[in-house]
Amino acid sequence: ERTKTAMEILSDPTPDMLAMPRFDDGAIDMQELLRRLAEQVVNAVMDAEADQLCGGGSNSRNGYRERSLATCVGTLTLRIPKLRSGSFFPEDVLERYQRVDRALVAAVAEMYATGTSTRKVQRVAEKMGVSRLSKDQVSAIASSLDADIEELCGRPLDGSPVPYVWLDATYVKCRRGGRVASTAVVTAIGCDAGGWRRVLGVDVVDTESYDSWLAFLRTVRGRGVSGVELVVSDAHPGLVRALGEVFQGAAWQRCAVHLMRDCMREAGSWQLRRRVGRIVSQVFRGRDAATVAAMYHAACDMLEECCPRAAAVLEEAEPDALAYLDFPPTHWKRLRTNNVQERTNREIKRRSRVVQVFPSTGSLVRLAGAVMCEQDEIWQESRYFSEVRMNELYDDGRTRGIDGHVDWTRLEAEARKMLESGLELADRVEAA
Repeated sequence: ERTKTAMEILSDPTPDMLAMPRFDDGAIDMQELLRRLAEQVVNAVMDAEADQLCGGGSNSRNGYRERSLATCVGTLTLRIPKLRSGSFFPEDVLERYQRVDRALVAAVAEMYATGTSTRKVQRVAEKMGVSRLSKDQVSAIASSLDADIEELCGRPLDGSPVPYVWLDATYVKCRRGGRVASTAVVTAIGCDAGGWRRVLGVDVVDTESYDSWLAFLRTVRGRGVSGVELVVSDAHPGLVRALGEVFQGAAWQRCAVHLMRDCMREAGSWQLRRRVGRIVSQVFRGRDAATVAAMYHAACDMLEECCPRAAAVLEEAEPDALAYLDFPPTHWKRLRTNNVQERTNREIKRRSRVVQVFPSTGSLVRLAGAVMCEQDEIWQESRYFSEVRMNELYDDGRTRGIDGHVDWTRLEAEARKMLESGLELADRVEAA
C-alpha cells in the first residue's frame, strides 16, 4: 500500500472510522489517535526528504531502520529511510541519540522539581504513553535542571545594594559516605534596594557549623552582595560568628519566633510552656519602639516570676531581638522574624518528603535548587516592599529607634497591664 504524504494525511476529510483507536467502552482514544497521526506525519516527512535526495537517479532508497522516540503523546516508531549511497538522518525531526523529546524533558523535569520520585515519574510517563522510560533516564532528564540552578546561584549581582538578608538551614535525610545522615540545606534570601526578593544562594553542607556558614557566606558575598544593613536568622553560634566576619557593619536580628521557641524550651511543663509563649509573643506587637522595649522589659519581669530560665534567655537576647527597631516601622513586621525563610523551607520539606532519602548530595542540591528557582520566579511578580517603603530606609531624616525622653516607669507599668490583659483574654478564649 502506498504511504500517504504528510499533506494527504492532514487534509483527509473522511478518516476511516473503523480504524479509529477506541477504549473498551467504544469511546475514541484521543491520545492514541494523536500518537498515530504524529507518527504517520513524521514518517511521511522523512520519506519526502529521502525522495528529494534520490531525485534525478543519483541515489536510491534501501529500506528503513526503525527508531523509537518518546513524546508527550506516546512513543512514536520512526521509520528512518536508508540510502544505498551515503546516509540520511532527519536532523530537523530529532537529535542524534535522542530518545525523549524536549517537551517530555520539560514535563519530567517539572515533576522531579515538585518532589515526585523517579519511580512515580516512570509510572506517570507510562500513563502518558511512554512505554520505555527507565529510572536512569528520568534522573538524566532531571539533570537538565542543573543549568538553571547554576545560573541562579552563579549570576553576578553587580554590587547592587541588598539591605536585608535572611539566612536559615533545614535538614533533609541524605546518603553520605555509605550511610543515611541528616544533611543541612542552607539558603540565603535578600531584598534589594527596589524591594524585590532574590535568591542569593543555596547549598548543602555536612553540618551547620561556623566553617560551613563562613564558606557559604563568602560565596554569597563574592557574587557582589553589598550594602547589607540587617541580617535575620536564628541564634546558631557558628552562623552568628560567620556573619560578623563576612558582613561587617551589618546589624543582626535574632528571629522573634525562634527566640520564643527557645524560651519555651526552658519551661518544664506544657502549661508553663504555653504561658511563656503567650507572654513573649505579645512583646513584638507594639506600634512604636518605646512601647516594644517597655513590653520586652515587662515580659522579662513576668517570666522571672514563673520561669527564671526563660527570663534569662529573653533578657540576654534583648539587643539582638530588638535590632529591627532601628529600621522603618513599616518594615518591622517582615524584619523581626525569619518567616520568608520558614515558608521556603516548608516547600523544600514538602517536596523532599516524597523522596524520603536522597541518594546523594547532588540530587539534594538539584531539588533544593529547583525549589529556589521556582520561588525566585514567583517573587519577580510582586515586590516584598514597595518603592515608597524602601525609600524610607534611605531617608536621612527618619527617626531611628527610641526618640525623645521616655517615662520608663509609667510605660513599663502600662506594658505589664497589657501583657496581663492578653493572658486573661487568651485564657477566656480557651475556656470558651
